[in-house]
Amino acid sequence: MTISSPLSGSSSFKNIPAILERGALLHPRRKAVIFEGRSITYAALNRSADSMARRLARKHGVARGDRVALLLHNSPDFITSFFGAMKTGAVVVPLNYFLTPSEIRYIAGDCEVKVLITSVEFRGLVSQIFEKLPALRDVIYVDEEGGDEAAPAGPEGMAFRGAGPGDMAAIIYTSGTTGHPKGAMLTHGNLIGNLVSSAAAVEVMKGDRFLLVLPVFHSFTITACILMPLSAGARIVVLRSVRPFDAVIKALLSRKITVFIGIPGIFNIFAGMKFSWWSRFFMRLRVCISGSAPLPGSTLEKWRSRFAFPLLEGYGLSEASPVVSINPYRGKRKTGSVGVPIPGVKVRILSEGGGDGDEGEILVKGPNIMKGYYNRPEDTKKAFHEGWLRTGDMGKIDDDGYIFIVGRKSELLLVHGMNVYPREIEEVLYSHPKVREAAVVGRNVDRLGEMPVAFLSLVEGENATYREMKEHCSRQLARYKVPRKFVFLDSLPRTSTGKILKRDLHEMARDI
Repeated sequence: MTISSPLSGSSSFKNIPAILERGALLHPRRKAVIFEGRSITYAALNRSADSMARRLARKHGVARGDRVALLLHNSPDFITSFFGAMKTGAVVVPLNYFLTPSEIRYIAGDCEVKVLITSVEFRGLVSQIFEKLPALRDVIYVDEEGGDEAAPAGPEGMAFRGAGPGDMAAIIYTSGTTGHPKGAMLTHGNLIGNLVSSAAAVEVMKGDRFLLVLPVFHSFTITACILMPLSAGARIVVLRSVRPFDAVIKALLSRKITVFIGIPGIFNIFAGMKFSWWSRFFMRLRVCISGSAPLPGSTLEKWRSRFAFPLLEGYGLSEASPVVSINPYRGKRKTGSVGVPIPGVKVRILSEGGGDGDEGEILVKGPNIMKGYYNRPEDTKKAFHEGWLRTGDMGKIDDDGYIFIVGRKSELLLVHGMNVYPREIEEVLYSHPKVREAAVVGRNVDRLGEMPVAFLSLVEGENATYREMKEHCSRQLARYKVPRKFVFLDSLPRTSTGKILKRDLHEMARDI
């Protein structure tokens, strides 16, 4: 089965820098970014990006196609450096600051980063990787004195006049859950197509106020929390981190946030909080969007019982810039579904036999799909099937065109010869009122193939037993799907973007 949503309208943006330049031209005095009490207008944000572009081109020799890495926390500096680097024609490589020095060194070396833009708080980390990267010529510290130069309103005088839709804009490295991470090459056209379609799906308006709390190095943050609002003339309220969570709630109320984009863990906390009548009165949220990891059905049901504004679950991956689908802002929303494709994107299901099927691997096609993996022609070839991107996610599409994820292809368990998807078991575990986090992995057992092992963390103050969890699962699952082991932890290991690290859980399961 193949489904798609019609593409409504087209973008007038030639490239990513054009987004900020148009904003500065049409509404120069409108506030674009608010950070730690400081407001930055569209005109000022564009001037700062121009300043960085001139600095990169004139002082550091950055030219079209050069890779410029960004190692920065959530701040306006990331935004101006992102746009500034692209104004020179460079390719931006956002670096995950939660990675180890060796992991960062691998990524920077793999794509031959020429210049690194960072802040003084990362000086110690930079000293550990700088000497071992022969291609890295310079490091720019955005918060050192003398960093900004006077610059005209546009990048006049620079050799490069602007990228086209087919030019590479960014290299986003995958999480590397198996082997080394791979760099997804995204063009200006990929990113623009995705932000335009995503904005149409959730009806972004110039009066919207977005709260940016997710790490800026993630593709979801870049598209949904930076490019999407700036393309509409909206406002971004930037928080350095999601912690402390009280600061998030304060920002939601005091800054009159209308669009809140996060991950399931954030919304699980949000749904369980008690709000006074006055806080509900001052809350201006019109929509919340969850991505990056599966949203438990129990969280969504709790949300619907408490709040009038919708929580929309979406789906995507870095190779797709990253948004593929989302539950409709207007219309029917289905628990357990990641919604329908955003405008211009097609989705189909590839069966094990190689043809279209009712259940199988999810394939995606559209203007948002990457060019390929940087310097990895063989991996790029494996990533596509007849021109469609292979996501590695297993799913199905119902009669209404809604997509349901049943698990990762690599996570599929074979129990007594039967296929078992961990996500099905996890949803049952999340429905237990004592369960806060749940993840299921397989453990090899002689003659039996694999057996499901469940890792759980409980709601604070609660206790549970093996028998209690087994009986709960047995009431809703076939016998062979019921976990043989239940492991209780204070919290489950997660990546910086909220995904549970099943690789770590697999290692723990081997020792049980």
